[in-house]
Amino acid sequence: MAKSKMAGETIKGAEHIEAAAKNGAEALKSGFEKASKNYNQVLGYGKETVEAYVKAATAAGKSAETIHNEIYAFSKQSIEDSIVATKAVLGSKSVHEAFELQTDFAKTAFDHYVSQVTKLSEMYTSAAKQAFEPLQGRVQAWVDVVQNSRAA
Repeated sequence: MAKSKMAGETIKGAEHIEAAAKNGAEALKSGFEKASKNYNQVLGYGKETVEAYVKAATAAGKSAETIHNEIYAFSKQSIEDSIVATKAVLGSKSVHEAFELQTDFAKTAFDHYVSQVTKLSEMYTSAAKQAFEPLQGRVQAWVDVVQNSRAA
């Protein structure tokens, strides 16, 4: 009787081992599929982030070039205006006329300067918006990836 009891236990033990092995294989397969899916999400996030940085860098480069050209044009025009004003002052017939020409030039130069500073300020603001626009959604995209990974 001891032998038959022992044989029955051996068969039950084998069934448990087979069930455990089957459950383990299924759990491993499920875990691998989840890990693969999460890896693909993280990989996609990384690719989209790189694309966003490239777009941001491109926008920043174009904006820097535009601002540089604007500053160059303003500087060139200011120098030309100064030369014209200097010639006019030197060609004046009286001290009073020279003083009026110099005063008019100073007012005009100051007005142009204020106008240019305002324009450049607007250009810098626009450049910053354009450069950061592609990057704005990246933090939320990362939060979504992490939450999707946890839910999976």
